[in-house]
Amino acid sequence: MAGSDTTPFLSQADDTDDGPVPSTPGLPGSMGAPKSGEPEVLDREGLQRITGLSPGRSVLIVAVLCYINLLNYMDRFTVAGVLPDIEQFFNIGDGSSGLIQTVFISSYMVLAPVFGYLGDRYNRKYLMCGGIAFWSLVTLGSSFIPRERFWLLLLTRGLVGVGEASYSTIAPTLIADLFVADQRSRMLSVFYFAIPVGSGLGYIAGSKVKDVAGDWHWALRVTPGLGVVAVLLLFLVVREPPRGAVERHSDAPPLSPTSWLADLTALARNPSFVLSSLGFTAVAFVTGSLALWAPAFLLRSRVVLGETPPCLPGDSCSSSDSLIFGLITCLTGILGVGLGVEVSRRLRRSNPRADPLVCAAGLLGSAPFLFLSLASARGSIVATYIFIFIGETLLSMNWAIVADILLYVVIPTRRSTAEAFQIVLSHLLGDAGSPYLIGLISDRLRRSWPPSFLSEFRALQFSLMLCAFVGALGGAAFLGTAIFIEGDRQRAQLHLQGVLHEAGPADDRIVVPQRGRSTRVPVSSVLI
Repeated sequence: MAGSDTTPFLSQADDTDDGPVPSTPGLPGSMGAPKSGEPEVLDREGLQRITGLSPGRSVLIVAVLCYINLLNYMDRFTVAGVLPDIEQFFNIGDGSSGLIQTVFISSYMVLAPVFGYLGDRYNRKYLMCGGIAFWSLVTLGSSFIPRERFWLLLLTRGLVGVGEASYSTIAPTLIADLFVADQRSRMLSVFYFAIPVGSGLGYIAGSKVKDVAGDWHWALRVTPGLGVVAVLLLFLVVREPPRGAVERHSDAPPLSPTSWLADLTALARNPSFVLSSLGFTAVAFVTGSLALWAPAFLLRSRVVLGETPPCLPGDSCSSSDSLIFGLITCLTGILGVGLGVEVSRRLRRSNPRADPLVCAAGLLGSAPFLFLSLASARGSIVATYIFIFIGETLLSMNWAIVADILLYVVIPTRRSTAEAFQIVLSHLLGDAGSPYLIGLISDRLRRSWPPSFLSEFRALQFSLMLCAFVGALGGAAFLGTAIFIEGDRQRAQLHLQGVLHEAGPADDRIVVPQRGRSTRVPVSSVLI
Protein backbone atom coordinates (compact mmCIF):
# COMPACT_ATOMS: atom_id res chain seq x y z
CA MET A 1 0.00 0.00 0.00
CA ALA A 2 1.43 3.36 -0.87
CA GLY A 3 0.16 6.86 -0.67
CA SER A 4 0.01 9.79 1.67
CA ASP A 5 -1.30 9.70 5.22
CA THR A 6 -4.71 10.75 4.00
CA THR A 7 -5.28 7.33 2.43
CA PRO A 8 -8.70 5.97 3.51
CA PHE A 9 -8.99 3.45 6.32
CA LEU A 10 -6.94 0.47 7.29
CA SER A 11 -8.55 -2.82 8.07
CA GLN A 12 -7.50 -3.87 11.55
CA ALA A 13 -9.07 -6.06 14.31
CA ASP A 14 -12.78 -5.29 15.41
CA ASP A 15 -12.42 -4.44 19.06
CA THR A 16 -11.62 -0.82 19.74
CA ASP A 17 -11.53 -1.35 23.51
CA ASP A 18 -8.33 -3.32 23.45
CA GLY A 19 -6.25 -0.18 23.66
CA PRO A 20 -3.20 0.73 21.68
CA VAL A 21 -0.86 -1.78 20.16
CA PRO A 22 1.79 -2.65 22.72
CA SER A 23 5.16 -1.05 22.21
CA THR A 24 7.79 -3.07 20.42
CA PRO A 25 11.31 -1.92 21.22
CA GLY A 26 12.99 -0.48 18.18
CA LEU A 27 9.87 -0.74 15.99
CA PRO A 28 9.29 2.49 14.13
CA GLY A 29 5.86 3.90 14.65
CA SER A 30 5.08 1.97 17.85
CA MET A 31 4.60 3.68 21.20
CA GLY A 32 7.84 4.77 22.74
CA ALA A 33 9.74 4.20 19.50
CA PRO A 34 11.31 6.86 17.33
CA LYS A 35 9.35 8.09 14.34
CA SER A 36 12.28 8.24 12.00
CA GLY A 37 11.53 4.86 10.45
CA GLU A 38 15.14 3.74 10.79
CA PRO A 39 15.59 0.01 11.26
CA GLU A 40 17.09 -1.15 14.51
CA VAL A 41 20.87 -0.70 14.29
CA LEU A 42 22.61 -3.94 15.11
CA ASP A 43 26.17 -4.28 16.36
CA ARG A 44 28.73 -6.45 14.57
CA GLU A 45 27.88 -9.53 16.59
CA GLY A 46 24.18 -9.08 15.86
CA LEU A 47 24.79 -8.77 12.12
CA GLN A 48 27.06 -11.82 12.12
CA ARG A 49 24.51 -13.88 14.04
CA ILE A 50 21.75 -13.04 11.55
CA THR A 51 23.68 -13.20 8.25
CA GLY A 52 26.08 -15.99 9.21
CA LEU A 53 28.93 -13.83 7.84
CA SER A 54 31.71 -12.11 9.75
CA PRO A 55 32.03 -8.31 9.38
CA GLY A 56 35.25 -8.80 7.41
CA ARG A 57 33.57 -11.25 5.03
CA SER A 58 30.64 -8.87 4.48
CA VAL A 59 33.01 -6.02 3.61
CA LEU A 60 34.94 -8.35 1.28
CA ILE A 61 31.69 -9.26 -0.51
CA VAL A 62 30.95 -5.56 -1.03
CA ALA A 63 34.49 -5.08 -2.38
CA VAL A 64 33.93 -7.85 -4.96
CA LEU A 65 30.59 -6.33 -5.96
CA CYS A 66 32.27 -2.94 -6.35
CA TYR A 67 34.96 -4.42 -8.57
CA ILE A 68 32.33 -5.95 -10.86
CA ASN A 69 30.30 -2.75 -10.93
CA LEU A 70 33.42 -0.82 -11.92
CA LEU A 71 34.13 -3.39 -14.63
CA ASN A 72 30.59 -3.18 -16.02
CA TYR A 73 30.75 0.59 -16.45
CA MET A 74 34.30 0.45 -17.72
CA ASP A 75 33.15 -1.85 -20.53
CA ARG A 76 30.11 0.29 -21.26
CA PHE A 77 32.16 3.43 -21.91
CA THR A 78 35.19 1.90 -23.59
CA VAL A 79 33.19 2.22 -26.81
CA ALA A 80 32.66 5.95 -26.16
CA GLY A 81 36.41 6.39 -25.67
CA VAL A 82 37.10 5.18 -29.23
CA LEU A 83 33.87 6.38 -30.87
CA PRO A 84 35.53 8.59 -33.54
CA ASP A 85 37.60 5.58 -34.66
CA ILE A 86 34.51 3.36 -34.78
CA GLU A 87 32.76 5.97 -36.94
CA GLN A 88 35.70 6.00 -39.32
CA PHE A 89 36.07 2.20 -39.42
CA PHE A 90 32.41 1.47 -40.17
CA ASN A 91 31.82 4.73 -42.11
CA ILE A 92 28.75 5.74 -40.08
CA GLY A 93 27.21 9.07 -38.99
CA ASP A 94 26.12 10.48 -35.64
CA GLY A 95 22.74 8.76 -35.70
CA SER A 96 24.25 5.30 -36.19
CA SER A 97 26.89 6.03 -33.55
CA GLY A 98 24.20 6.87 -31.02
CA LEU A 99 22.43 3.64 -31.96
CA ILE A 100 25.38 1.60 -30.57
CA GLN A 101 24.60 2.74 -27.03
CA THR A 102 20.85 2.71 -27.58
CA VAL A 103 20.84 -0.97 -28.62
CA PHE A 104 22.90 -1.95 -25.59
CA ILE A 105 20.70 -0.02 -23.14
CA SER A 106 17.51 -1.32 -24.76
CA SER A 107 18.63 -4.92 -24.32
CA TYR A 108 19.70 -4.24 -20.75
CA MET A 109 16.34 -2.60 -20.06
CA VAL A 110 14.27 -5.45 -21.51
CA LEU A 111 16.20 -8.15 -19.64
CA ALA A 112 16.25 -6.35 -16.28
CA PRO A 113 12.69 -7.40 -15.24
CA VAL A 114 13.54 -11.03 -16.02
CA PHE A 115 16.55 -10.98 -13.71
CA GLY A 116 14.62 -8.92 -11.17
CA TYR A 117 11.98 -11.65 -10.96
CA LEU A 118 14.64 -14.36 -10.69
CA GLY A 119 16.70 -12.38 -8.18
CA ASP A 120 13.78 -12.18 -5.73
CA ARG A 121 13.25 -15.95 -5.86
CA TYR A 122 16.49 -17.79 -6.67
CA ASN A 123 20.18 -17.81 -5.73
CA ARG A 124 21.55 -14.40 -6.64
CA LYS A 125 25.21 -15.46 -6.69
CA TYR A 126 24.74 -18.03 -9.47
CA LEU A 127 22.58 -15.69 -11.53
CA MET A 128 25.36 -13.07 -11.49
CA CYS A 129 28.06 -15.65 -12.33
CA GLY A 130 26.20 -16.87 -15.42
CA GLY A 131 25.37 -13.38 -16.67
CA ILE A 132 28.90 -12.00 -16.30
CA ALA A 133 30.49 -15.05 -17.97
CA PHE A 134 28.16 -14.62 -20.98
CA TRP A 135 28.83 -10.87 -21.12
CA SER A 136 32.62 -11.39 -21.15
CA LEU A 137 32.42 -13.88 -24.03
CA VAL A 138 30.20 -11.62 -26.16
CA THR A 139 32.35 -8.54 -25.52
CA LEU A 140 35.43 -10.41 -26.69
CA GLY A 141 33.62 -11.56 -29.82
CA SER A 142 32.57 -7.98 -30.68
CA SER A 143 36.23 -7.00 -31.15
CA PHE A 144 36.61 -9.24 -34.23
CA ILE A 145 33.77 -7.84 -36.38
CA PRO A 146 34.76 -6.78 -39.96
CA ARG A 147 34.01 -3.29 -41.25
CA GLU A 148 31.15 -4.39 -43.53
CA ARG A 149 29.23 -5.96 -40.63
CA PHE A 150 28.16 -2.96 -38.53
CA TRP A 151 24.85 -4.68 -37.80
CA LEU A 152 26.79 -7.45 -36.06
CA LEU A 153 28.42 -4.91 -33.75
CA LEU A 154 24.95 -3.69 -32.82
CA LEU A 155 23.85 -7.27 -32.14
CA THR A 156 26.80 -8.05 -29.88
CA ARG A 157 26.40 -4.81 -27.95
CA GLY A 158 22.79 -5.77 -27.39
CA LEU A 159 23.82 -9.16 -26.00
CA VAL A 160 26.21 -7.46 -23.58
CA GLY A 161 23.06 -6.23 -21.83
CA VAL A 162 22.56 -9.75 -20.44
CA GLY A 163 25.52 -9.37 -18.10
CA GLU A 164 24.55 -5.89 -16.96
CA ALA A 165 20.93 -6.90 -16.31
CA SER A 166 21.95 -9.96 -14.30
CA TYR A 167 24.17 -7.85 -12.08
CA SER A 168 22.67 -4.38 -11.65
CA THR A 169 19.27 -5.64 -10.51
CA ILE A 170 20.73 -8.00 -7.90
CA ALA A 171 23.95 -6.60 -6.39
CA PRO A 172 22.35 -3.71 -4.39
CA THR A 173 19.92 -6.15 -2.77
CA LEU A 174 22.84 -8.24 -1.49
CA ILE A 175 24.30 -5.14 0.17
CA ALA A 176 20.87 -4.39 1.69
CA ASP A 177 20.84 -7.87 3.24
CA LEU A 178 24.27 -7.40 4.80
CA PHE A 179 24.00 -3.94 6.39
CA VAL A 180 21.39 -1.54 7.81
CA ALA A 181 20.96 2.21 8.42
CA ASP A 182 24.13 4.35 8.10
CA GLN A 183 26.27 1.26 7.49
CA ARG A 184 24.17 0.48 4.43
CA SER A 185 24.39 4.06 3.16
CA ARG A 186 28.18 4.01 3.46
CA MET A 187 28.48 0.67 1.67
CA LEU A 188 26.14 1.82 -1.09
CA SER A 189 28.23 4.97 -1.54
CA VAL A 190 31.33 2.79 -2.01
CA PHE A 191 29.42 0.58 -4.44
CA TYR A 192 28.23 3.54 -6.50
CA PHE A 193 31.66 5.16 -6.56
CA ALA A 194 32.36 2.43 -9.11
CA ILE A 195 29.89 3.90 -11.62
CA PRO A 196 31.64 7.21 -12.39
CA VAL A 197 35.10 5.76 -11.72
CA GLY A 198 34.42 2.79 -14.02
CA SER A 199 32.96 5.11 -16.65
CA GLY A 200 36.06 7.30 -16.53
CA LEU A 201 38.36 4.28 -16.70
CA GLY A 202 36.43 3.15 -19.78
CA TYR A 203 37.36 6.36 -21.62
CA ILE A 204 40.94 6.15 -20.39
CA ALA A 205 41.43 2.46 -21.17
CA GLY A 206 39.75 2.77 -24.55
CA SER A 207 41.85 5.71 -25.72
CA LYS A 208 45.18 4.57 -24.23
CA VAL A 209 44.94 0.91 -25.31
CA LYS A 210 44.07 2.10 -28.81
CA ASP A 211 47.11 4.38 -28.83
CA VAL A 212 49.47 1.67 -27.56
CA ALA A 213 48.16 -1.09 -29.84
CA GLY A 214 47.50 1.19 -32.82
CA ASP A 215 44.10 -0.47 -33.28
CA TRP A 216 40.84 0.41 -31.52
CA HIS A 217 39.74 -3.24 -31.52
CA TRP A 218 42.15 -4.00 -28.67
CA ALA A 219 40.23 -1.58 -26.44
CA LEU A 220 37.34 -4.09 -26.42
CA ARG A 221 39.62 -6.98 -25.38
CA VAL A 222 40.60 -5.64 -21.95
CA THR A 223 37.40 -6.12 -19.94
CA PRO A 224 36.66 -9.75 -20.96
CA GLY A 225 39.82 -10.96 -19.21
CA LEU A 226 38.91 -8.98 -16.12
CA GLY A 227 35.42 -10.48 -16.36
CA VAL A 228 36.85 -13.98 -15.90
CA VAL A 229 38.47 -12.78 -12.67
CA ALA A 230 35.10 -11.34 -11.61
CA VAL A 231 33.33 -14.69 -12.06
CA LEU A 232 36.00 -16.48 -10.00
CA LEU A 233 35.72 -13.90 -7.20
CA LEU A 234 31.94 -14.17 -7.17
CA PHE A 235 32.07 -17.95 -6.98
CA LEU A 236 34.74 -18.12 -4.26
CA VAL A 237 33.98 -15.08 -2.05
CA VAL A 238 30.28 -14.20 -2.21
CA ARG A 239 27.72 -16.02 -0.06
CA GLU A 240 23.96 -15.58 -0.20
CA PRO A 241 22.62 -13.78 2.93
CA PRO A 242 18.99 -14.32 4.04
CA ARG A 243 16.65 -11.77 2.48
CA GLY A 244 15.55 -8.99 4.84
CA ALA A 245 16.77 -10.73 8.01
CA VAL A 246 18.93 -7.82 9.20
CA GLU A 247 15.89 -5.52 9.16
CA ARG A 248 13.42 -7.81 10.94
CA HIS A 249 13.00 -8.26 14.65
CA SER A 250 13.64 -11.73 15.95
CA ASP A 251 9.94 -12.31 16.67
CA ALA A 252 8.74 -11.10 13.26
CA PRO A 253 7.84 -13.82 10.75
CA PRO A 254 9.98 -13.96 7.57
CA LEU A 255 8.46 -12.41 4.46
CA SER A 256 7.40 -14.68 1.62
CA PRO A 257 7.54 -13.66 -2.06
CA THR A 258 4.22 -12.60 -3.54
CA SER A 259 3.10 -12.94 -7.15
CA TRP A 260 4.81 -10.82 -9.78
CA LEU A 261 1.55 -8.98 -10.49
CA ALA A 262 1.15 -8.16 -6.79
CA ASP A 263 4.73 -6.86 -6.73
CA LEU A 264 4.13 -4.61 -9.73
CA THR A 265 0.86 -3.32 -8.30
CA ALA A 266 2.49 -2.44 -4.98
CA LEU A 267 5.40 -0.69 -6.69
CA ALA A 268 3.09 1.31 -8.98
CA ARG A 269 1.19 2.53 -5.91
CA ASN A 270 4.35 3.57 -4.08
CA PRO A 271 4.75 7.28 -4.97
CA SER A 272 8.25 7.58 -3.49
CA PHE A 273 9.46 4.74 -5.69
CA VAL A 274 7.74 6.07 -8.82
CA LEU A 275 8.83 9.70 -8.43
CA SER A 276 12.40 8.92 -7.42
CA SER A 277 12.62 6.60 -10.44
CA LEU A 278 11.44 9.44 -12.69
CA GLY A 279 14.06 11.70 -11.14
CA PHE A 280 16.70 9.06 -11.75
CA THR A 281 15.46 8.79 -15.33
CA ALA A 282 16.55 12.39 -15.86
CA VAL A 283 19.98 11.53 -14.41
CA ALA A 284 20.23 8.60 -16.85
CA PHE A 285 19.18 10.79 -19.80
CA VAL A 286 21.84 13.40 -19.06
CA THR A 287 24.67 11.02 -18.16
CA GLY A 288 23.90 8.77 -21.14
CA SER A 289 24.05 11.71 -23.54
CA LEU A 290 27.24 13.14 -22.06
CA ALA A 291 28.91 9.75 -21.77
CA LEU A 292 28.69 9.07 -25.49
CA TRP A 293 28.87 12.55 -26.97
CA ALA A 294 31.04 14.71 -24.67
CA PRO A 295 34.43 13.50 -26.04
CA ALA A 296 33.24 13.94 -29.64
CA PHE A 297 31.83 17.38 -28.80
CA LEU A 298 35.08 18.47 -27.16
CA LEU A 299 37.06 17.26 -30.19
CA ARG A 300 34.82 19.26 -32.55
CA SER A 301 35.23 22.29 -30.28
CA ARG A 302 39.01 22.05 -30.53
CA VAL A 303 38.79 21.75 -34.33
CA VAL A 304 36.67 24.92 -34.52
CA LEU A 305 39.08 26.75 -32.19
CA GLY A 306 42.00 25.65 -34.36
CA GLU A 307 43.69 23.68 -31.56
CA THR A 308 43.36 20.24 -33.24
CA PRO A 309 43.38 19.14 -36.90
CA PRO A 310 40.10 17.67 -38.17
CA CYS A 311 39.55 13.90 -38.17
CA LEU A 312 39.56 12.98 -41.87
CA PRO A 313 38.37 9.67 -43.40
CA GLY A 314 41.06 6.98 -43.24
CA ASP A 315 42.99 8.70 -40.45
CA SER A 316 43.18 7.73 -36.79
CA CYS A 317 41.37 10.35 -34.68
CA SER A 318 44.04 11.70 -32.33
CA SER A 319 42.70 13.65 -29.35
CA SER A 320 43.32 13.86 -25.61
CA ASP A 321 39.68 14.68 -24.87
CA SER A 322 38.60 11.09 -24.11
CA LEU A 323 41.43 10.83 -21.59
CA ILE A 324 40.69 14.20 -19.98
CA PHE A 325 36.95 13.61 -19.88
CA GLY A 326 37.58 10.18 -18.36
CA LEU A 327 39.71 11.69 -15.59
CA ILE A 328 37.05 14.34 -14.95
CA THR A 329 34.35 11.65 -14.78
CA CYS A 330 36.39 9.64 -12.24
CA LEU A 331 37.14 12.63 -10.03
CA THR A 332 33.68 14.19 -10.17
CA GLY A 333 32.12 10.82 -9.44
CA ILE A 334 34.18 10.35 -6.29
CA LEU A 335 33.49 13.91 -5.15
CA GLY A 336 29.81 13.88 -6.09
CA VAL A 337 28.85 10.52 -4.61
CA GLY A 338 30.79 11.21 -1.40
CA LEU A 339 29.38 14.72 -1.11
CA GLY A 340 25.80 13.57 -1.70
CA VAL A 341 25.95 10.79 0.90
CA GLU A 342 27.65 12.96 3.53
CA VAL A 343 25.32 15.96 3.08
CA SER A 344 22.29 13.69 3.16
CA ARG A 345 23.53 11.85 6.27
CA ARG A 346 24.01 15.12 8.16
CA LEU A 347 20.72 16.67 7.07
CA ARG A 348 18.79 13.47 7.82
CA ARG A 349 19.26 14.08 11.56
CA SER A 350 17.04 17.15 11.39
CA ASN A 351 15.03 16.56 8.20
CA PRO A 352 13.64 13.10 7.28
CA ARG A 353 13.13 14.33 3.71
CA ALA A 354 16.86 15.02 3.27
CA ASP A 355 17.52 12.26 0.70
CA PRO A 356 15.15 13.43 -2.07
CA LEU A 357 15.92 17.09 -1.33
CA VAL A 358 19.66 16.52 -1.82
CA CYS A 359 18.91 14.69 -5.08
CA ALA A 360 16.74 17.60 -6.24
CA ALA A 361 19.44 20.14 -5.35
CA GLY A 362 22.03 18.14 -7.29
CA LEU A 363 19.97 17.96 -10.48
CA LEU A 364 18.66 21.52 -10.37
CA GLY A 365 22.17 22.79 -9.63
CA SER A 366 23.82 20.81 -12.43
CA ALA A 367 21.47 22.05 -15.18
CA PRO A 368 22.82 25.64 -15.50
CA PHE A 369 26.46 24.50 -15.34
CA LEU A 370 25.94 21.95 -18.10
CA PHE A 371 24.27 24.63 -20.22
CA LEU A 372 27.20 26.99 -19.62
CA SER A 373 29.69 24.26 -20.55
CA LEU A 374 28.02 23.97 -23.96
CA ALA A 375 27.59 27.69 -24.48
CA SER A 376 31.25 28.49 -23.67
CA ALA A 377 32.78 25.79 -25.91
CA ARG A 378 33.04 28.16 -28.89
CA GLY A 379 35.15 30.59 -26.88
CA SER A 380 37.24 28.62 -24.34
CA ILE A 381 37.82 24.89 -23.94
CA VAL A 382 39.17 25.52 -20.42
CA ALA A 383 35.91 27.17 -19.32
CA THR A 384 34.01 24.25 -20.86
CA TYR A 385 35.97 21.75 -18.78
CA ILE A 386 35.44 23.79 -15.59
CA PHE A 387 31.66 23.94 -16.08
CA ILE A 388 31.55 20.22 -16.97
CA PHE A 389 33.46 19.46 -13.77
CA ILE A 390 31.00 21.36 -11.58
CA GLY A 391 27.93 20.04 -13.43
CA GLU A 392 29.04 16.40 -13.27
CA THR A 393 29.93 16.70 -9.57
CA LEU A 394 26.41 17.90 -8.77
CA LEU A 395 24.87 15.27 -11.04
CA SER A 396 26.82 12.47 -9.30
CA MET A 397 25.32 13.34 -5.91
CA ASN A 398 22.26 11.24 -6.82
CA TRP A 399 23.72 7.78 -7.46
CA ALA A 400 23.96 6.25 -3.98
CA ILE A 401 21.05 8.21 -2.50
CA VAL A 402 18.54 7.01 -5.11
CA ALA A 403 19.56 3.40 -4.42
CA ASP A 404 19.16 3.93 -0.69
CA ILE A 405 15.67 5.43 -1.17
CA LEU A 406 14.57 2.37 -3.14
CA LEU A 407 15.88 -0.02 -0.49
CA TYR A 408 14.04 1.60 2.41
CA VAL A 409 10.68 2.27 0.72
CA VAL A 410 10.42 -1.25 -0.79
CA ILE A 411 10.21 -4.48 1.22
CA PRO A 412 13.06 -7.03 0.77
CA THR A 413 11.09 -9.58 -1.26
CA ARG A 414 10.40 -6.96 -3.95
CA ARG A 415 13.75 -5.19 -4.12
CA SER A 416 15.23 -6.98 -7.14
CA THR A 417 11.95 -6.42 -9.00
CA ALA A 418 11.99 -2.76 -7.94
CA GLU A 419 15.61 -2.40 -9.09
CA ALA A 420 14.65 -3.99 -12.40
CA PHE A 421 11.72 -1.69 -13.05
CA GLN A 422 13.66 1.37 -11.99
CA ILE A 423 16.21 0.30 -14.59
CA VAL A 424 13.46 -0.18 -17.20
CA LEU A 425 11.91 3.22 -16.53
CA SER A 426 15.18 5.14 -16.28
CA HIS A 427 16.58 3.59 -19.46
CA LEU A 428 13.36 3.51 -21.46
CA LEU A 429 12.88 7.25 -21.02
CA GLY A 430 16.54 8.02 -20.28
CA ASP A 431 19.78 6.76 -21.77
CA ALA A 432 18.27 4.08 -24.02
CA GLY A 433 17.12 6.80 -26.38
CA SER A 434 19.06 9.91 -25.41
CA PRO A 435 22.35 9.11 -27.28
CA TYR A 436 20.41 8.25 -30.43
CA LEU A 437 18.08 11.23 -29.99
CA ILE A 438 21.02 13.63 -29.59
CA GLY A 439 22.71 12.14 -32.66
CA LEU A 440 19.49 12.29 -34.68
CA ILE A 441 18.89 15.96 -33.81
CA SER A 442 22.51 16.71 -34.66
CA ASP A 443 22.22 15.04 -38.08
CA ARG A 444 18.98 16.89 -38.87
CA LEU A 445 20.52 20.25 -37.96
CA ARG A 446 23.64 19.56 -40.03
CA ARG A 447 21.54 18.83 -43.11
CA SER A 448 19.92 22.26 -42.84
CA TRP A 449 23.28 24.10 -42.80
CA PRO A 450 26.16 24.27 -45.33
CA PRO A 451 28.68 21.43 -44.75
CA SER A 452 31.57 22.58 -42.55
CA PHE A 453 33.38 21.70 -39.33
CA LEU A 454 31.60 24.62 -37.67
CA SER A 455 28.21 23.17 -38.68
CA GLU A 456 29.16 19.80 -37.14
CA PHE A 457 30.12 21.53 -33.91
CA ARG A 458 27.02 23.75 -33.72
CA ALA A 459 24.64 20.88 -34.50
CA LEU A 460 25.99 18.75 -31.64
CA GLN A 461 26.14 21.78 -29.33
CA PHE A 462 22.47 22.69 -29.83
CA SER A 463 21.27 19.09 -29.53
CA LEU A 464 23.14 18.56 -26.23
CA MET A 465 21.44 21.60 -24.68
CA LEU A 466 18.38 19.38 -24.28
CA CYS A 467 20.21 17.80 -21.31
CA ALA A 468 19.93 20.93 -19.17
CA PHE A 469 16.15 21.06 -19.63
CA VAL A 470 15.71 17.36 -18.77
CA GLY A 471 17.88 17.80 -15.66
CA ALA A 472 15.54 20.50 -14.37
CA LEU A 473 12.53 18.20 -14.87
CA GLY A 474 14.31 15.51 -12.87
CA GLY A 475 14.88 17.92 -10.01
CA ALA A 476 11.13 18.60 -9.90
CA ALA A 477 10.45 14.82 -9.66
CA PHE A 478 12.72 14.56 -6.60
CA LEU A 479 10.92 17.48 -4.98
CA GLY A 480 7.72 15.48 -5.45
CA THR A 481 9.40 12.46 -3.82
CA ALA A 482 10.07 14.54 -0.70
CA ILE A 483 6.31 14.91 -0.17
CA PHE A 484 5.72 11.15 0.21
CA ILE A 485 9.02 9.80 1.50
CA GLU A 486 8.20 9.71 5.23
CA GLY A 487 4.93 7.82 4.91
CA ASP A 488 6.25 5.29 2.40
CA ARG A 489 9.33 4.59 4.49
CA GLN A 490 7.30 4.00 7.65
CA ARG A 491 4.86 1.80 5.78
CA ALA A 492 7.62 -0.45 4.40
CA GLN A 493 9.23 -0.78 7.82
CA LEU A 494 5.97 -1.67 9.56
CA HIS A 495 5.23 -4.26 6.88
CA LEU A 496 8.68 -5.76 7.38
CA GLN A 497 8.15 -6.05 11.14
CA GLY A 498 4.87 -7.91 10.67
CA VAL A 499 2.65 -5.07 11.93
CA LEU A 500 1.11 -4.29 8.53
CA HIS A 501 -0.15 -6.91 6.10
CA GLU A 502 -1.45 -6.34 2.61
CA ALA A 503 -5.00 -7.37 1.88
CA GLY A 504 -6.06 -9.21 -1.23
CA PRO A 505 -6.40 -7.46 -4.58
CA ALA A 506 -10.13 -6.94 -4.10
CA ASP A 507 -9.60 -5.03 -0.86
CA ASP A 508 -7.69 -1.76 -1.05
CA ARG A 509 -6.67 -1.85 2.59
CA ILE A 510 -3.88 -2.96 4.89
CA VAL A 511 -4.61 -5.44 7.65
CA VAL A 512 -3.01 -4.66 11.01
CA PRO A 513 -3.47 -7.57 13.44
CA GLN A 514 -4.10 -6.68 17.05
CA ARG A 515 -4.58 -9.49 19.56
CA GLY A 516 -6.30 -11.64 16.97
CA ARG A 517 -9.22 -9.26 16.26
CA SER A 518 -9.75 -6.27 14.02
CA THR A 519 -10.67 -2.59 14.05
CA ARG A 520 -10.50 0.35 11.64
CA VAL A 521 -7.99 3.13 12.07
CA PRO A 522 -6.68 5.75 9.62
CA VAL A 523 -3.22 5.29 8.13
CA SER A 524 -1.90 8.23 10.14
CA SER A 525 -2.60 6.48 13.44
CA VAL A 526 -0.16 3.76 12.46
CA LEU A 527 2.47 5.82 10.67
CA ILE A 528 2.73 8.73 13.09
